[in-house]
Amino acid sequence: MTNVHCAGLRPVWAASAAVFVVATAVVALVVGPTDIDRSGVLLTAIDALGPWSIDTGLSETQTSIVSNLRLPRVALGLVVGAALASAGATFQGVFRNPLADPYLLGVAAGGGLGATLAFVNGWGDGQGVFDAVQVGAFVGALSSVAITWGVGVLGDRSRSATSLILAGVAVASFFTAVQTYLQQQNTDDIRQIYVWFLGGLTTSGWDEVGQAVIPTLICLAVLVISGRTLDVMAVGDDEASMLGLSVGRTRLALVVVASLLTATAVAVSGLIAFVGLIVPHTVRLIAGTSYRSIVPLSALVGAGFLVLCDLAARTLLTPAELPIGVVTAFFGAPFFIVILRTANR
Repeated sequence: MTNVHCAGLRPVWAASAAVFVVATAVVALVVGPTDIDRSGVLLTAIDALGPWSIDTGLSETQTSIVSNLRLPRVALGLVVGAALASAGATFQGVFRNPLADPYLLGVAAGGGLGATLAFVNGWGDGQGVFDAVQVGAFVGALSSVAITWGVGVLGDRSRSATSLILAGVAVASFFTAVQTYLQQQNTDDIRQIYVWFLGGLTTSGWDEVGQAVIPTLICLAVLVISGRTLDVMAVGDDEASMLGLSVGRTRLALVVVASLLTATAVAVSGLIAFVGLIVPHTVRLIAGTSYRSIVPLSALVGAGFLVLCDLAARTLLTPAELPIGVVTAFFGAPFFIVILRTANR
């Protein structure tokens, strides 16, 4: 019988990740296309986050920019980054594959199809609380996972990782085909759909943050608590069963939670690539292979990473703004190659 013993989360790594998140949030708040006094920005942020009243020295317009644009955008970036990175870490653990990402079981294709249906029918524009585009993306993402699971179980009662991955490829291909057909039949909406696909953290205030933060925190708490279970699953299905774990039910539960987390992120930000792939893999190389460390550290590092990418997206081509998905892919792909080369050495 395989003996599973993995170290837990080391305080030094947790502290370092927390400092990284705070530092990136501060930088993203004080830097922007509009030049605002940095001390005033920080005082405004502190004032907005507490019951106190602080004289920030900023004009009403500057205060509005910080309180209603920068601060909720940074908060949304933290929430979405943590969701995608922790979901990616969970999928990598469940399927024992460091190249797995949150979109493995067709979440991206399902979310894209749901959003496309909303766009082409004129049901919404993706802004505000529970807009039709957000609801469509959320329902489509979860529907894709449900169909993938059903197909995988029909083909393999043991619910093996390989069967589920292959089912995900098939379902994603079908959803993508339907989505492409709808786009070709509604060419006037292609640009709007394409922009949504590339991802973004544009907000209409705190609505999107409030919509995403509670389900994200709940799902994230479940995944962090499940770190020891993921460590057991990492030894293999047969060995995990010998250790008393119900592999099929556990895999289903973790996939459902990680998929809910991913669908929540997709609903408010579109499709943002690489966060759920790069961050957990990097954390694994630095902090070890225990998922008791990988999941919480991935959430923290993912939050800071996405905020930095969003900062680049809104400042590199000022006054124009890049889709954040372009930034994550542009920096993420070379970074991932460097990480792989370093690991091989």
